[in-house]
Amino acid sequence: MLDAKEIREARTHKAGRARDIAQALGLPEAALVAAQVGHDAVALRPHPNDLIPALGALGPMMALTRNDACVIEKDGEYTDYHGGDHATMTLNEGIDLRMFPRHWVHAFAVSEQVKSGLRHSVQVFDAAGDAVHKAYLRDGADMAAWTRLQSDLALPAQTDTLALKDREPPEGARINLDKRDILLKEWARLTDTHQFLRLCAKLKMNRLGAYRIAEPPFVRPLAPSAVDTMLRAIQVAGFEIMLFVGNRGCIEIHTGPLRRIEPMGPWVNVLDPDFNLHLRGDKVAEVWQVEKPTQRGPAVSVEAFDADGVLILQAFGVPKEGKDTRTAFTEIVNGLPTQETTA
Repeated sequence: MLDAKEIREARTHKAGRARDIAQALGLPEAALVAAQVGHDAVALRPHPNDLIPALGALGPMMALTRNDACVIEKDGEYTDYHGGDHATMTLNEGIDLRMFPRHWVHAFAVSEQVKSGLRHSVQVFDAAGDAVHKAYLRDGADMAAWTRLQSDLALPAQTDTLALKDREPPEGARINLDKRDILLKEWARLTDTHQFLRLCAKLKMNRLGAYRIAEPPFVRPLAPSAVDTMLRAIQVAGFEIMLFVGNRGCIEIHTGPLRRIEPMGPWVNVLDPDFNLHLRGDKVAEVWQVEKPTQRGPAVSVEAFDADGVLILQAFGVPKEGKDTRTAFTEIVNGLPTQETTA
């Protein structure tokens, strides 16, 4: 493996996004960033309880969360933070996050020269060195608060080398056929969508495993192309939806309309002024229409997975008081093609 000096030298000869450069060098992305410590990066305390309040003091930011198939970017501020040891969140219309601190293992304040000038960010990685979340300063950000963040959260030992662990393999679909009847019976009794994962855990299966052994009206398998079809139908209809995109350490949520959708090769891109989504359509392997009972009526979602069974994104109608779009969303979803009807 390259040492920090060799990584810095190699990076000067490569252009492009850090993730792509790291892959080309055969490195975890965190190792690429850590090599800049002492130059244009500062190693920080990584827990959200430390980072997010400090980000909240910066003002306008762009929040970025990704998995291997999808990237979500939202403009806003890191306000209304709710801390904790096992799960934390921000709750506002701009930057809406669900964070899981055990995966926030390495963090850095980064100042790098790009074509548009000097770009400042906080970047968080998991134990294997994969990106969990990134926060970029926007015009108007408080630079005095940026200086304080680096000073207040800097680790005592600033090293350009990381001790990284092996990446955890994808779980795939965890199925317990012996519990299928119990699953369906208890599924019908749900009163809140958040109860579903607890039910799956109790029955020793996971989300995808439950979908694969369930039946209508709870699930319907959709064609992989259904995600693109759904996004374009929502754009035309002009109503708000909720999109959840994330990884093991962070889920980022967009609530709002989809205004501009542009394809580029395998990518489906939503390019709105305060919200971008970049989806690799060719990595969508499995899509499900899912219905869960709630006290406010059925909650319908469209959920996409990659070939390893990793969740890429989820889409829901917006259940807000006075502008509930769940019915309109369900009508679009009901018209999406099933997997069986595609060639």
